[in-house]
Amino acid sequence: MAEHPDTVLVRRGYEAFTQGDMDTIRSLMTSDCTHHAPGDNRISGHHKGVDNCIAYYEQLGALTHGTMRVDLESITVDGRGHAIAAHKFHADRGDRGLEMHGALFFTIVGGKITDVDECVENMDENDAFWGQAE
Repeated sequence: MAEHPDTVLVRRGYEAFTQGDMDTIRSLMTSDCTHHAPGDNRISGHHKGVDNCIAYYEQLGALTHGTMRVDLESITVDGRGHAIAAHKFHADRGDRGLEMHGALFFTIVGGKITDVDECVENMDENDAFWGQAE
């Protein structure tokens, strides 16, 4: 059986993120896409517009000196434009490491990602890892 188109879309996004392929990620999102990053830290907030989403992803790489790794565990879709991707991410920042489960809740319209809501397993640990804005 073939994968649902929303599953294929989300999987492509994860593969592109892993490879640092921001052009492909950009092609999967609408121009007004928003990524909602949880918590109270230097990277949390609502990253509105595809350019700001891409800047957010690039910031994740820069802050972790390229050590961030995301291992996709599952993708679940509802067939009505929603997908949930569960993953485990690993990263190092300074003398601190982070390994945590998380998930992304995607809204998909017309075969493109319009909204991404990010969830993390431990908000306090996530905030401590990313730290406050300098």
